[in-house]
Amino acid sequence: MARASREEDPAARVTLPALFVGFLLVSLCAFGGGLVWARRMVVERRRWLGDSEFADILSLCQFMPGPNIASIAVCVGARLRGAPGAIASLSGFILIPWTIGFALGLLYLNYTHIGIMQGILRGISATAAGLIIATGIKLMAPHRRWPAALVFAALGFVALVFAKLPLLAVVLGLAPLSILVAGIERARAG
Repeated sequence: MARASREEDPAARVTLPALFVGFLLVSLCAFGGGLVWARRMVVERRRWLGDSEFADILSLCQFMPGPNIASIAVCVGARLRGAPGAIASLSGFILIPWTIGFALGLLYLNYTHIGIMQGILRGISATAAGLIIATGIKLMAPHRRWPAALVFAALGFVALVFAKLPLLAVVLGLAPLSILVAGIERARAG
């Protein structure tokens, strides 16, 4: 029975090359951050994971060292195909973009003093900020029926933007509190 339901799951048919190419495409589209593109590819286009599962993986990756998107590639690959999936996803994510990033980095170092380059970089930064905000809103969607989630999101936003607290302090402060509140609410409901 469990095997039959697993075979019907679209994620059950994910191949290692599909993971490699999927995260390669994410990284090629993701200058300035891959979270937007990873969510779109994994949840919306390929339907390998649902919104809630992706949000759970992102939450876990907030606690892991290194770039969140690299951790997401590893976690999604591992979830779908184990250790080989993690390797395929991460390899796809870093291969070509690392090469492109290295070459562009050398160019930027030599030409950052030029006004047009500064304008280009400001425009790219603004666009990336908009994409991150839109993705944050989409990540909240599965939790919209839980008012406490909105409260914790607002607290995190205020702590980071207005109080200018370090990300690690905000996560370490709010995560245990949100877990406690969720546990209390689950105990009351159940």
